[in-house]
Amino acid sequence: MGFAVAAESYDRFMGRFSAPLAGVFADFAGVRAGRVLDVGSGPGALTAELLRRGAETAAIDPSPSFVEAARARHPSARVLEGVAESLPFPDEAFDAALAQLVVHFMRDSEQGLREMARVTRTGGTIAACVWDHATGPLGTFWAAVASLHTGPDEPPSEAPRPGSHPGDLSRILAAAGIRDVVEEPIAVTVPFADADAWWGPFELGVGPAGDHVAALDDAARAQLRERCRELLPEPPFEVRAVAWAARGERG
Repeated sequence: MGFAVAAESYDRFMGRFSAPLAGVFADFAGVRAGRVLDVGSGPGALTAELLRRGAETAAIDPSPSFVEAARARHPSARVLEGVAESLPFPDEAFDAALAQLVVHFMRDSEQGLREMARVTRTGGTIAACVWDHATGPLGTFWAAVASLHTGPDEPPSEAPRPGSHPGDLSRILAAAGIRDVVEEPIAVTVPFADADAWWGPFELGVGPAGDHVAALDDAARAQLRERCRELLPEPPFEVRAVAWAARGERG
């Protein structure tokens, strides 16, 4: 999947949404300070927000390029390379563990959340958020893909990924043994000068959307770009991106 990319490419593609989302998500999780773990940190959008709030922050991500970037950008954080399903931390090492926009990419989301609970102290917070499939930042893109699809098979989509529909995260947290789970939609709004500013980062090969664009020939790519332009508002415009967020406590 397209995450073996430079941190700057991820910043241009998803960072324009994930950076403002970090503050909204940290507010939802109720994080102010303490010992906090950022699971699936990427280049460090949430890590930056946690540090800004005065938290003693550790971060972990499986992408070497993202880990390198997060270390360079945030030298006061402890940044490790690794996966959510096997966190290299002792039991109850943190007051809170947060996962922003990563649960749907875990190999085993329930195990990942179970590990997050293990390394969080009793009564501490475990929280996660995932973009809503239809109204997240990629909703227009996947709608355009579906509208151009022909053939009997289902069009390419991120819809089956866990967490991208209401109730998904609550079920995963509860299955991982996390108690008192609350789920709510959260959102950010990002301005764009025109459709080209919105489209450009899709050609950087980031994530499933980037993989899809990279696999198209020139004509199909141009057709998809034009279809996205038709579906977007008249420029300049704003994109309101909705994510599902859930939080609970370690029992």
